[in-house]
Amino acid sequence: MNILCTNDDGYTASGIRVLAAAAEGLGSVSTVAPDREQSATSHSLTLHHPLRARQTADGAFAVDGTPTDCVILGVNELLSERPDICLSGVNHGPNMGEDVLYSGTVAAAMEATVMGIPSIALSYAGDRFEELEAWQGVVRTILEGILGRDGFPEDTLFNVNLPAVAPDDVRGIKVTSLGRRRYAESILRAKDPMGKEYFWIGGGSVTWRGPEDSDFQAVADGYVSVTPLHLDLTNYKLLEEIRAWDLAL
Repeated sequence: MNILCTNDDGYTASGIRVLAAAAEGLGSVSTVAPDREQSATSHSLTLHHPLRARQTADGAFAVDGTPTDCVILGVNELLSERPDICLSGVNHGPNMGEDVLYSGTVAAAMEATVMGIPSIALSYAGDRFEELEAWQGVVRTILEGILGRDGFPEDTLFNVNLPAVAPDDVRGIKVTSLGRRRYAESILRAKDPMGKEYFWIGGGSVTWRGPEDSDFQAVADGYVSVTPLHLDLTNYKLLEEIRAWDLAL
C-alpha cells in the first residue's frame, strides 16, 4: 500500500513525523507537505505564481504552497506511484465543528478524496505538541482499525481528533457528528509603531454546542473522535420544500 502523508503545519512539524512513523508498518510512506506554516488555508490553490518543491535529506518533499497544492503535486508529479491512501496531520490543534471548513489539514484529505483516494485527517486537541510522539501507538491503532476494513466509503473522509489527555488515559473511540462552535472577541484591533490601525483575526473565547454524539463532547470526555465527512453539501431535507417555492425567471 502506497501512503501519502501531508499536513498544514509544515514538513518539520512533530505531528507529521508521528503520523509517518505510525503509518510505516502499514505500507510505503511518502511525505509531501508545505515548507512552512499553512494553517487555516482551507482548500485554497496557488494559481497566480509557480510552485517549487524540493526534496529534503530524509526524502520528504517540501512545497512552497498550500496543503491542497501538496496533494495535487504529490499525486500528479512528485510521487512515482499513485497513493492508495492519504493521511493528513497530525494537526497541532483540534479540527472539530466548523473548523473543518477552514482547516488546511482537513482540506488536504478532502482534495485526495476528490481525486478518488481514501483519506484520513488527524488532529490533536492539546497544546503540548512536544508530547505528540507518545501518541504514535494510538495513531497506529486508529489507522489499522479504519484501513483494515474491506472497502472504504465512497466520497468520504474520516476526521479524527485526539483528546488533550495522556495516551494511556484515552477512554476509547467514539464515532461522532460535527459540533458547532462560536468565537467571541476573536478580532484584535490595535495600532502599529507608525500609528496605523490594523486588525488581527484569532484567539478569543470559544463556546461549543451540539448533541451528545458531537465531536467536541467526545474529545472533552477523553475519547478519540472519529467523524465521517462526505463531499456532498446538499441539504437533502430541504430539496422538496425549496422546489415548492416554484422559483422561476
